[in-house]
Amino acid sequence: MRQILFAGVIAMILSLVGTPLAIRLLASKGYGQMIRDDGPQGHHSKRGTPTMGGAVFILATLIAYAAAKAITLSKPTVSGLLVLFLMAGLGLVGFLDDYIKIVKQRSLGLRAKAKMAGQLIVGIAFAVLSLQFADSRNQTPAMDKLSFTQDFGWSIGPVLFAVWALFMILAMSNGVNLTDGLDGLATGASVLVFAAYVFIGVWQYGQSCSNELTAGPGCYEVRDPLDLAIVASALMGACFGFLWWNTSPAKIFMGDTGSLALGGALAGLAICSRTELLLALLGGLFVLITLSVIIQVGSFRLTGKRVFRMAPLQHHFELKGWSEVLIVVRFWIIQGVCVALGLGLFYAGWVTGK
Repeated sequence: MRQILFAGVIAMILSLVGTPLAIRLLASKGYGQMIRDDGPQGHHSKRGTPTMGGAVFILATLIAYAAAKAITLSKPTVSGLLVLFLMAGLGLVGFLDDYIKIVKQRSLGLRAKAKMAGQLIVGIAFAVLSLQFADSRNQTPAMDKLSFTQDFGWSIGPVLFAVWALFMILAMSNGVNLTDGLDGLATGASVLVFAAYVFIGVWQYGQSCSNELTAGPGCYEVRDPLDLAIVASALMGACFGFLWWNTSPAKIFMGDTGSLALGGALAGLAICSRTELLLALLGGLFVLITLSVIIQVGSFRLTGKRVFRMAPLQHHFELKGWSEVLIVVRFWIIQGVCVALGLGLFYAGWVTGK
């Protein structure tokens, strides 16, 4: 359990101290955010704000995880390393996207096909590797079954599992990316979901089927639940430290570097902790904002009319006159309610043994 505390505290300190250093470095090189001309007019004042800040909390997470292992003389697990690989791999794709935006001074970075190809390569590698590396109980980091609070139903096979895992990874990484439109919004929302996964990992570890003293009808067949909690704690701490500088008025943006990485980490934690469908509720704000874009595009193509003044959803409320801080705080509240409901269902699943 000490590893959870060490990982969270070290990541928070590294991110809190490292972010202002990154701000000065990026500002000195002129690596500032480009702003879309068709976005809310109030956002034009943010033009030139340093971006690619996601690299800070990615590095903070990786260093904190390694430090927690070194301090406690513990070995890393395959599940933890796979989630970190997914986070870092998608972060690299986002970094390339951000870098092209800056160098070419345009609001669009990688071409859509190139960006998708990068996400697919990282996602497929994660999906394939997560079905390998069985432990002494023949447990692999992921299982080729669907899951809510635990696995249910029959095996869908490795091919369909890879497709399902890719859908989750793409949906969540792009969902966080769409949410990252206001200062601190995506960062604060991510902190709440990562906190939920710290609790889930600790609970699964205490109620593991491998523990003969506590194993019951609702025990969990998860390969490395405690290490997933350590990864989630490191991510939570790193985002906390970054939020100090990212909250309104933001001194730095996470960019696609950070949003794709955070979305990938969330999907990886859900897959490896066997809470895949539960993530749709735990990350309810990301789902809601993604749906707003789907509804807006679908409505315009079918009827020629827009449902919202602008999508994603947060910009709709901006155009209605809500202040940025008001939107962010209220959306954090919505995310907090989603996390509370998700954890309630998770606990109910354990009580009922389903």
